[in-house]
Amino acid sequence: MQTTAEHCPAPVPPLGSRGIDEILAAARARLGRLDPERAHLAYRTGALLVDIRPAAQRAAHGMVPGSLIVERNVLEWRFDPRCPARLPQAVDYDVPVMILCQEGYTSSLAAAALQDVGLHRATDVVGGFAAWRIAGLPALGPTPLHHSSPHASPVNAGWARH
Repeated sequence: MQTTAEHCPAPVPPLGSRGIDEILAAARARLGRLDPERAHLAYRTGALLVDIRPAAQRAAHGMVPGSLIVERNVLEWRFDPRCPARLPQAVDYDVPVMILCQEGYTSSLAAAALQDVGLHRATDVVGGFAAWRIAGLPALGPTPLHHSSPHASPVNAGWARH
């Protein structure tokens, strides 16, 4: 039995368009990406570590203590030094910003977007939070969305330091 995809040819992409694999490769070619250990060292010496994952993903997988939470949909507005909606940390275009997502894909696109805004030191963490956690770097969580007891302690509620 043939599937619908076998009956229908792939659509012809519009002239000048690029597939996501090409877009991702171009973004990464511009970045000085950091492995989790190098990112942790940069974070400890003053670089901003920005977690762009949605709240549900942070709750499900955990987070880096002290990381700056800026969800992807507002990232450029929060880091553009000329934007009235910028964060206090967005003082100039030389701010070292490392973007963290769950697996290191969305973060590459986001870091390239920050470079487009002018933050020339923006980069991302190879492998994202998953690789950070595997490397045994400081992390909290995951945080259960529902506690079984109103007296549950953070340790019993799933908090762990790795």
